[in-house]
Amino acid sequence: MVTDSHVDVEVAAADDDNTSLEQAVTVFESVRPRLFGIAYRMLGSAAEAEDLVQEVWLRWQTCDRGKVANPAAFLATAMTRLAINELQSARVRRETYVGPWLPEPVDTSADPYLGAERGEALEFAALVLMEKLTPNERAAYILREAFGYSYAEIANIVQSTEPAVRQLVSRARKHVTGERRTPVPAEAQRELLTKFLAAARTGEMGALEKLFAADVTSLSDGNGRHQIARRAVVGASWVAKFLAAMSWFWEGVETEFATMNGQPCVVLMAGGSVYGLLAIEASADGIDQLFWMLNPEKNAQVPAPA
Repeated sequence: MVTDSHVDVEVAAADDDNTSLEQAVTVFESVRPRLFGIAYRMLGSAAEAEDLVQEVWLRWQTCDRGKVANPAAFLATAMTRLAINELQSARVRRETYVGPWLPEPVDTSADPYLGAERGEALEFAALVLMEKLTPNERAAYILREAFGYSYAEIANIVQSTEPAVRQLVSRARKHVTGERRTPVPAEAQRELLTKFLAAARTGEMGALEKLFAADVTSLSDGNGRHQIARRAVVGASWVAKFLAAMSWFWEGVETEFATMNGQPCVVLMAGGSVYGLLAIEASADGIDQLFWMLNPEKNAQVPAPA
């Protein structure tokens, strides 16, 4: 026989469980943008980042949350360590990738910094350069430059010492900034993109070369997609010749501007659907890099213009 007191205890326990779960959801959702921002910068993939967010959520549900003094720090630590492990296996998978690998575009119209204090380590050129860092260097650099974590906090997250973390950040910063010219403002990038589209559509080599830095590089990510370049094209004259020879590419292609990864980009539309995304890296010398993101599996977040 079940007494009223037993029923009351069971109801109270259920209420406590529901309240606890509601609190867990509230806490998690408050830091979710930051968790996604860390994972995306680590992996360069929105899909893989979202998978890790779900993994951290599962861990948050099952851990003893009463013993967690700082939930935000706990969740960021869990995310960073998972991302370090995932990056190591992701790089093994990318060894079979056909042609250049570029980051998966992510829509930043709603959250320009993706949960960070600053928009650092988010633009395509920075993500490409970070591919050369070790997982720990990348994590330390991202946590410091984008999210403003202290060296002591980062040391705890990556299970290292503060002096070692300072070295990690220093090496990463030298690599990322040392190989990258000072980018022009977004308005200038958009203007260069506009001029580039006009010249590329007509195949005017002279007009194209004037827009390029001498050592401009064109990278096309199609993972074996038909008629997509599988090697980098380097040098102003070579890139201009390459683009002039592919004038067919623009037949039936419409273009619209969008903001992805915190920078102006061009959405390439064909047959009413997103065909790809074009972004540039530009400095005072002109366009330094062209990023052609043409792998349909990576363009899920690229908005189709209305």
